[in-house]
Amino acid sequence: MKFSTKDRYALRLMVELANRGPEETLSLKSVSDSQGISQKYLEQIVTPLSRAGLVSSSRGSQGGYRLTRPASGITAGDILRAIEGDLVPIPCLASQAEACPRRSQCHTIGFWDGLRQVIDQYVDGITLEQLCSMKAEDLPLPDLE
Repeated sequence: MKFSTKDRYALRLMVELANRGPEETLSLKSVSDSQGISQKYLEQIVTPLSRAGLVSSSRGSQGGYRLTRPASGITAGDILRAIEGDLVPIPCLASQAEACPRRSQCHTIGFWDGLRQVIDQYVDGITLEQLCSMKAEDLPLPDLE
């Protein structure tokens, strides 16, 4: 499974917002400047985050974006699913997928579903609050038992 640039940038945007106070808004220009991400690209990213109820916006000179709930209540999985939809290694496991005619004969479906479960467990086990304080050497390894 390969995560997109949008996924990576969405996580970075959300970390920037989480590092602000819950009442403080942050403009996309500010995020663009600090993260080196095009403002137009950030506009494309913030739309599904807003639709998913993870961020809200306010207009005006003091306008911008802020989280809709505490960073401890938002997981990496919430963010990635807002951008990508289902996080599945193969299309036939997606919630919106049509039933695969070979599913009853498929000897590998259990493998793919197991991989999906590991991915879900990992991304749902890391909160935005944890991401804010994480460094490369701090990356948690999932407890797969």
